[in-house]
Amino acid sequence: MTAISDTTTRQASSPYGEAARQALWAALLSFGLFFFFIGLESTQDISNRLILQSHWVTLAIVVALVALGRFLFIAFVIPAVDRRRANRAPIAVVDEKDQSFIRRHRFKIMIALLVLYPIFILSTAGLQGSLKWVNNFGVQVLIYVMLAWGLNIVVGLAGLLDLGYVAFYAVGAYAYALLGTEFGLSFWILLPAAGIMAAFWGIILGFPVLRLRGDYLAIVTLAFGEIIRLVLINWREVTNGSAGISGIPKITFFGLFDFNISSPDYILKVLPESIVTLFALRPSGAYYTIFLYYLILALAMLTAFVTIRLRRLPVGRAWEALREDEIACRSLGINTTNTKLTAFAIGAMFGGFAGAFFAARQGFINPESFVFLQSAIILAIVVLGGMGSLSGIAIAALVMIGGMEILREMQFLKIVFGQSFTPELYRMLLFGIAMVVVMVWKPRGFVGSREPTAYLKEARAVSSTFTKEGHG
Repeated sequence: MTAISDTTTRQASSPYGEAARQALWAALLSFGLFFFFIGLESTQDISNRLILQSHWVTLAIVVALVALGRFLFIAFVIPAVDRRRANRAPIAVVDEKDQSFIRRHRFKIMIALLVLYPIFILSTAGLQGSLKWVNNFGVQVLIYVMLAWGLNIVVGLAGLLDLGYVAFYAVGAYAYALLGTEFGLSFWILLPAAGIMAAFWGIILGFPVLRLRGDYLAIVTLAFGEIIRLVLINWREVTNGSAGISGIPKITFFGLFDFNISSPDYILKVLPESIVTLFALRPSGAYYTIFLYYLILALAMLTAFVTIRLRRLPVGRAWEALREDEIACRSLGINTTNTKLTAFAIGAMFGGFAGAFFAARQGFINPESFVFLQSAIILAIVVLGGMGSLSGIAIAALVMIGGMEILREMQFLKIVFGQSFTPELYRMLLFGIAMVVVMVWKPRGFVGSREPTAYLKEARAVSSTFTKEGHG
């Protein structure tokens, strides 16, 4: 006992020695992990012979950064966090009256910023320069926000672990692509049809898993997602197999005008000439991208609105009761069968909406767009943002998807790592590191506090201190 206490005292009094030891182990571990990934690169010469090229400087820089990061984390970050926890008094509730104006109206401010985002980009980057920023950092992020909010109904509210959510995304995309190319139907007709079809398949998935929870449910949903993908690959008569479906019709503004420059219904040809002259509008493909941005923003806001309203209804409270304790939920007389099926169906419906939008935006889809990795990314966004928290999930999607997209702009890293260094190839590595960091720093997600759906006189958000880890 004396030896143990002496060791503990020595470590507590001198964190730098422990930090140096762990930094050494981290360096050795990273050297072993990155030796074949970074240190050696296999290429082919003109004679088709295999040649190994070494990148020892890059490997040494990565190992040194890992060791330095581990040293700083053990020596400074952990003691600072411990001191902060020791000095901080537990806060049970957050009183809304004591919050600042920005915090009280943060959601309205965020929506206003989202609406003004394309206008700001247009004013700074110009018409053609705005394409990249509105498309990659606006439309792409909002698609994942909508998908994550849809999965949040199943995972965050109902507590049903779904690893095959991308299947409903694929059903919505192929429903729009097939019906749009074969019958020439409008997007506005096929959008609800894609959602209904995805909800139908959500119910089909829900029936076999009524008695499953946890790991077993995850395995079955994972298998369901792979079954859908394999069907899309092998049912060539309908889906065209791995070649995919091309020529998917673009979205028009309710048939009033479109965004095809050669069309007689092009937006600049339909608008009054006085408006075109006043704003100095000229033909460009940027109008369609901006239109897609506002469309996916409206769909995402619809998803958030329906989720918030459903949480306050009996079905939403039944989802939360099911998430906390299924046995207690049954003892209260709640029909768990209908509760699970509604969660799967509604969550799948929003996935179908996003899939139809994705197909219309891309103009081409194939099964490779709906692999398991997409389900993993969507689930990671839900977990990192805080299960059950819409604002936290939106922040997580912005950080994860926007962060991966911004790597394409970090060409200055080639100065450090060499001209052959391609930053976007390491996005999944950084994605994994970010997940580990967030889970250590915020184990309950970015937004751990919860607001009750039922309250007396005044709604008070429950602090993350009293929120169980992994629950909404």
